[in-house]
Amino acid sequence: MGKYLFRRLLETIPVVVGVSILVFLLIHFIPGDPAVAILGDRASPENIAALREQLGLNRPLHEQYLIWVGNLLRGDLGNTVRGNIPISLEISHRFPATIELSLFALFIATVIGVPVGVISAVRRNSVIDTASMIGALFGVSIPIFVLGLLLIFFVGVELQLLPFIGRLDNREVNLQTITGLHVVDSILTGNWRALGNALEHLILPSITLMTIPLAIIARITRSAMLEVLNQDYIRTARAKGLREGTVIRMHALRNALLPVVTIIGLQLGTLLSGAVLTETIFAWPGIGKWLFDSIVARDYPIVQSVTLLIAVIYVFVNLAVDVLYTFIDPRVRAS
Repeated sequence: MGKYLFRRLLETIPVVVGVSILVFLLIHFIPGDPAVAILGDRASPENIAALREQLGLNRPLHEQYLIWVGNLLRGDLGNTVRGNIPISLEISHRFPATIELSLFALFIATVIGVPVGVISAVRRNSVIDTASMIGALFGVSIPIFVLGLLLIFFVGVELQLLPFIGRLDNREVNLQTITGLHVVDSILTGNWRALGNALEHLILPSITLMTIPLAIIARITRSAMLEVLNQDYIRTARAKGLREGTVIRMHALRNALLPVVTIIGLQLGTLLSGAVLTETIFAWPGIGKWLFDSIVARDYPIVQSVTLLIAVIYVFVNLAVDVLYTFIDPRVRAS
């Protein structure tokens, strides 16, 4: 196990290096002068030259990359153009909001999607199967911004059932920050009013964010279960007189988990990457909204740093999924 983990960690190094090169080049290949884009067309040549010097844009491309990587290795992501605030500090403040929203949405998607997929496979071609697959198709098809705006209008504005802006009602709720995760901080401090308020704010953006992962998880679970249910060892287990629930849980579902775990891991990477549309629509103060605002403001250091963070998250989520395989399937561990 230790050798396998060490080998997989070594394999991630060239991937991370390649990702960093790609992110660096993509940002620098954007048409136009970043200094002019930041300062505007009416900026004086002196101010443009000073900003190019500040950002290191007057150096050769390979030197810019080496300087950038050297700063990254020291934990220095640079400063924002607007406000000259350390980017790493801003990420530490904003990333917990994205983590909380993403994990909550993925938890709901998994808790609903896996049972729906299992039931659809066990009762193939039934009304339940047809309805669940139609629902999954609807979940994949509807754009996130459309669903989010509909929820805001009907649930938030017309019915006034749930809040739809931010993470807390700051004027009414005081919460001591420990981890940056409002639900966790509310439990740790025993602030049950803040816990209820934080959960209320999570519902609408989580529903918006979970629709696509829920649909994908349900469909992949159904496909994996259908393949497993046709295997000989399932017929053998039934022939031995095992209860159907035991056959489904212990024999079928466990062997169908590998593709399901893979897709859950990939969806976690997708959600943690920022959920840009959802965070922007609900004014959720995570890295997704921050990235959107930075693109609009042409704050390239933020765009570069957040894009790299997103890519690295994908790499290490895939690594975590590969390691999880060894605990789920003994065949992977043996190989």
